[in-house]
Formats: sequence, structure tokens, C-alpha cells
Amino acid sequence: MKHRHRHKTMCDSASNDDAGGSTPRLWYVALLLVAMLATGGVAQAKKRPQGFGLSGLAVSVDAGLLIPSDKQAFLYDGRDERLNTIRRLLGSQTYGEQIWNALQNSSTPLVGVGSYSQITIAEYPTMDFRLTYQIGLGLRYDYDGGWGWFLRFDYSRVRATGQFLINRTASPASMTNQGSYVVCDMVGQENRIYIDLGLDKRFLLGNGFELEIGGGLNVNNTKVQKQYMVIAGQSFSILNVWDGDVVQAGAGSYEYQNQGRLGIGFFGSVALCYAIANMGSVDVGYTLYRTQTRYIDISGDEATALQHVVFLRMSLNNFSFFGS
Repeated sequence: MKHRHRHKTMCDSASNDDAGGSTPRLWYVALLLVAMLATGGVAQAKKRPQGFGLSGLAVSVDAGLLIPSDKQAFLYDGRDERLNTIRRLLGSQTYGEQIWNALQNSSTPLVGVGSYSQITIAEYPTMDFRLTYQIGLGLRYDYDGGWGWFLRFDYSRVRATGQFLINRTASPASMTNQGSYVVCDMVGQENRIYIDLGLDKRFLLGNGFELEIGGGLNVNNTKVQKQYMVIAGQSFSILNVWDGDVVQAGAGSYEYQNQGRLGIGFFGSVALCYAIANMGSVDVGYTLYRTQTRYIDISGDEATALQHVVFLRMSLNNFSFFGS
């Protein structure tokens, strides 16, 4: 396993935000993109050619795969400078003894480590976000000439995973001696909500097929739900509910504060659409986001990365079945 480079602390990130960062520039670029698309749509709006699958108001549902960037996954590695740390539990009597007992009762017990205070970490995890699902709902309005605007809401549950090593002996051994380590899992989980506002243009391809190209502004919210480590088959939450304090026996917990934040960015998308006569369309497409995934620890340029979504979308704009 490879080590990651150390990243900026909360104070460093906050200083960058105070200095301005890239957030205002990102807003300006995204708003300019939307304005250009809107201007083009109005200028080219003509009588709607026959054959377009959508006209007027439509509702849509979509499901797809989100390929998240690993750029911010390091926040879940449990190092001492993070909000959620391994040592906070290892150094506490409350959980330290539970961890030590779990290790001693496992198939790979510690040797020469007489208490939880002597447990040492050989290597911290390299964390990666896993491929996950995305589901959502949307509204759109299509004008003459194939132009339209849309508003979409999508939800994803994202997991970060990795493994770290605990020394089995009191003295650290060579990294080539794998029997001298206990391999432990680290897992982080967060919820992400994406809100997309944009414009697109559809082009007729023939035989009911259309090509859709669009783009716009993305606003998203990240909420850290869980972070836990699995040692000797037992799970231990390291989510910070102690306000940064070392956990002491009998100490109460603080109210958990979400470690995620709001982020902004923009996106571009392309889709192949099949028009269903007098009903709507079924679309298969790809969206590329350049947007922020923000946490307490990071923001600005460090929070900005590319995210990829492959989706299947169904749009409906015939609501006659609601009538009598």
C-alpha cells in the first residue's frame, strides 16, 4: 500500500477560502455558460419540426452509475490530522481495551503488546471512492426547434474504502514480513445530492432517434454519514462525536456536526434519445461534472474535481391519463 502526501489542514483551507479561492470564478463561468445557451435557444427557436419526442412540459426519472473522483477520499484515512482519527479510539480506555481484546481473541493475536496503549499503526490506508448508483427526478420544458431547459435532482450514496496495518509485535517489523501485521478495513460513507439547472439542444437523427447536447450549473450537498474501522472482525465507529477530545471512560458525546458542505460547479452532457410517439422519450447518456465536493477540511481548488455519470433516463410529456 502506498502513502498519500500530506494535505492541507482545516486552517490552511479556511485561509484559502478567505483569500477568495476559485468559487467566485466558478460561479461566473457557470452562469456565463447558462446565459450563452439561453441566448442561443431563444435566437434559434422556430416552429417545431415533426418528429421531436418532447414538446412543452415533461417530467423525467433517471438511474445511472456515478464514478466519483478519488481526489478527496484521503479525508477518510484516519490520520491524526483528520476530523475522524484512528488514534482517538486507540488512545481511549473506553474503546482501546475493546480493540485490544478483539485482537487478542482473533486468529492473529498481538505478541508482546500488553495493553491498548502499546498498539501501533504500521501503515495508514489509501482510500478510494467506489463506483456507485445515482437516481433522480427532473422537470424540463422543450421549445420549438429542439431547445429546452431542465431542472434535475439526483441522489447518490458514496463509499470510501481502504485498509491499514497494525503491528502485531511491540517492535515494528520489515514491511515484507506480512505475518507481522494485522490487516484492518476502513470505510467511510456519505450522501450526495446533485441539483442541475441547464439548457440543451436536440437534433433529429431519423427513425425516432435524437441527439441531445446540453450543459449548465451544478449545486451539490455532501453529508458524511459514517466512518468506521473493522479490526479483528469487529466494527468501531471513528466518526467524531467528541468534538476533537480524546475519548475518556464515562465521557458523554457531543452533537454530531455534519462534516460535508455545499459545493458548486458546472457540467456538460450528451445523450442518444429515442422518441416514443405521443408519449416522451427514452435516453441513454453521459454527464461530465467539474464541480466541488466540499468538506469542513477542504474547499476551493482542492475540492474541485471531475465526476462522471452514465445514465438511463425516461421522460414523459403526455399527461392525458390524468384526465377523465
